[in-house]
Amino acid sequence: MALQKVTIKDILDKKKKGEKIVTITSYDYSFAKIVDQSNIDLILVGDSLSMVMLGYKNTLSVTMDEMIHHTKAVSRGVSNALIVGDMPFLSYKINQTDAVINAGRFIQEGGAEAVKVEGGTEICPTIKAMISADIQVMGHIGLTPQAIYEFGGFLVQGKTIETAKKLILDAKNLEESGVFSIVLESIPWQIAKLITSSVDVPTIGIGAGVYCDGQILVIHDMLGIFTDFKPKFLKYYSNIGESIRHALNDYKDEIINGIYPDQEHSYEFPQQGLNKINKWIENVDICEEAHKLI
Repeated sequence: MALQKVTIKDILDKKKKGEKIVTITSYDYSFAKIVDQSNIDLILVGDSLSMVMLGYKNTLSVTMDEMIHHTKAVSRGVSNALIVGDMPFLSYKINQTDAVINAGRFIQEGGAEAVKVEGGTEICPTIKAMISADIQVMGHIGLTPQAIYEFGGFLVQGKTIETAKKLILDAKNLEESGVFSIVLESIPWQIAKLITSSVDVPTIGIGAGVYCDGQILVIHDMLGIFTDFKPKFLKYYSNIGESIRHALNDYKDEIINGIYPDQEHSYEFPQQGLNKINKWIENVDICEEAHKLI
């Protein structure tokens, strides 16, 4: 039986019911289809694709066109999960008009149902403008990778009393601006717990402990495909990367040694017809026959 499409109301209701929200990233049709078949609640087409798919050193280099390209691919593979497009660097903090237009592209072109933006209280007016344009928004505070140069690296946030207070206040302001959920990244679990109990919208943790309303990981990270670095919160649920390397080595060896393709993996031509072709080849000039086709 086909599942019903997950909606933002469903995500909000999960918090009210005390049900955990399961979220993961995806960046292409094939992975998105597998994820969707696993009944995941929400798929984020994250700007992390900048690193895990495109090979940039951080998330700052990925463009709107690249994000839309991948969001389109994901949306073609998804029937059930809620799709959220991650707004890239410089796509929403220059001015509100461009922010709304760029957010709208994720919905109109990309097939997403909502967008995600990084930032606290300072981004609330832009969020309100997006929501006024009927675009649903997910917030993101804590370690916001687009501000990596400001932070000095991928560092845990909210470790002092003052910064922890600000995170709590930012979360409250994001809620009041109309976001339907808030990603909490790389925050001490105690502060994430306080934030989660302070707001009525769901919190989605990544490196923020068990008390968030849901969790998200980068799919290439948790499958052991992208291994350039491993933050403390990352758990490998499989080592697909190693399996892929073994498969490629076996493939290479079988080709070199003439094992693949064998008869089982080859197409057959009828022997009677083959005899006629061989006889034809013996009695014609192939070059001359080929030139007749020109």
